[in-house]
Amino acid sequence: MHAITANKGTVVHGYRALTALANSKGRKFLFESTVLGGTPVFSTFREAMPLAELISFKGIINATTNLILSRMEDGESFDDAVKYCQSIGIAETDPSGDVDGWDAAIKVAALVTVLMDTPFKPRDVERKGIREITPGMVKQAKAEGRRWKLVASVERAGNQIKARVAPELVEPSSPLHGMMGSSTGLTFRTDVLPDYSIMVTEREGLKGGPEETAYGLFADFVSAASAVK
Repeated sequence: MHAITANKGTVVHGYRALTALANSKGRKFLFESTVLGGTPVFSTFREAMPLAELISFKGIINATTNLILSRMEDGESFDDAVKYCQSIGIAETDPSGDVDGWDAAIKVAALVTVLMDTPFKPRDVERKGIREITPGMVKQAKAEGRRWKLVASVERAGNQIKARVAPELVEPSSPLHGMMGSSTGLTFRTDVLPDYSIMVTEREGLKGGPEETAYGLFADFVSAASAVK
């Protein structure tokens, strides 16, 4: 039986062991839904970019905080923006995992563990959430043509990997500037190809909720079934 999960912790803490076990049984361990809601990230590197060494990546990987900050830019309070996210099902009753940066940190750890082939834990990520971003700060940034975003960034320097999740003031020239609402995305830098970006743009009816995660699980199921000889 193949193993398919949307649980980020399973990937962070058990990737190597579960992959080895699956391989030993002629099966697959797949987990596309853990990052960017099922948009192909891991499978892109696995199938389309074999042997490319990932040097760095940067982007927005938590849809909830991006939507909160976007609604604050439109004049909503932090608390009301959180309540809206809860009402549409992309924020938990306790939103601390999102707003304190833990969800993004766990996703960073999963990406590093798999794509950089280096065991990495959320505690290894320098982390700061968005609770200290006030409506006044958002208003001032907007007046300057800039925007606050919760940005995840990772860079390999020699044998060291530096990872950070924190609010950043994004300039209009940044590809992150136009990512509003629940949109997410990452830009990857490898040793052999130009920078490669994956953007997930919000559209009406699709706001990074459970449907997208469910599709990622289904896609993994199809991939695993297709591999059966």
